[in-house]
Amino acid sequence: MINGFEYRRVPVADGVSLNVAVAGTGSPIVLLHGFPQTHLMWRHVAADLAADHTVICPDLRGYGASDKPAEAGAGTYAKRTMAADVVALAGALGYERFALAGHDRGALVAFRAGLDHPAAVTHLACLDVLPTADMWEVLRGAGAAVAFHLYLMAQPPGLPEQMIAASADAFFGHFLDQWTRDPQAIPDDVRAAYLQACRQAIPSIVADYRASAGIDVEHDLADREAGNRLRMPVTVLQQDWGAALGYDAAALWGAWAPDLRHETVTCGHFMAEEAPADIAKALRALLAR
Repeated sequence: MINGFEYRRVPVADGVSLNVAVAGTGSPIVLLHGFPQTHLMWRHVAADLAADHTVICPDLRGYGASDKPAEAGAGTYAKRTMAADVVALAGALGYERFALAGHDRGALVAFRAGLDHPAAVTHLACLDVLPTADMWEVLRGAGAAVAFHLYLMAQPPGLPEQMIAASADAFFGHFLDQWTRDPQAIPDDVRAAYLQACRQAIPSIVADYRASAGIDVEHDLADREAGNRLRMPVTVLQQDWGAALGYDAAALWGAWAPDLRHETVTCGHFMAEEAPADIAKALRALLAR
């Protein structure tokens, strides 16, 4: 649990409630976690921002202590569905408009929320991702091996879940080890909590990724074709994946976000845990725009 935060379960859709931690007063900001994590990844940043904002940290549908509905079709874990969860969550807490920041998987949900609910999302931050359609377009050749998990979990139901369940801690722990530059940023008790949460959510985690190889791409391409853009101020913080894989990350994001600030970070993927003061500062700068 995040110290000083109040926990509750909030219904957001038929048969789906989210586990959420809330603290602070002032203008609201919702923080969405990534993979293979839970809302705990925001523990430092959330405590910092709660000094002058209402901070809302949910576990995404299918993750952590939130409900994990069985995959009943492509829409169950579509980012459009998960974004609607977030808007419903904020509304249930009394906020029709809110700032939104997401990391990794949470950033994809935040991106979709910004496109689908521009009247609700006042400011948007996306940490260390590309929009889904762009992501698949830049992954090619041997360089795509860095994202082997995307291809594994894109497969039809059955084999991915079985393979991951056979060695869950090794699978999820691999990413916690390989994607951080400061191992001390994820202490043993937090790592254990992440691994336990993932072990209990393998089908829904795989379903989340499977959606990103299908329906999420369809939604992004439809918005691209229609010329839909993010209308709010946007901040994107990323590692320099573009240099490694041969693309211009700022240009790809700029096509979606006319009011964009794009920054390259020097820490690892888990930047909210490795450099929380920097991330909190960047979010405050975004909120001031």
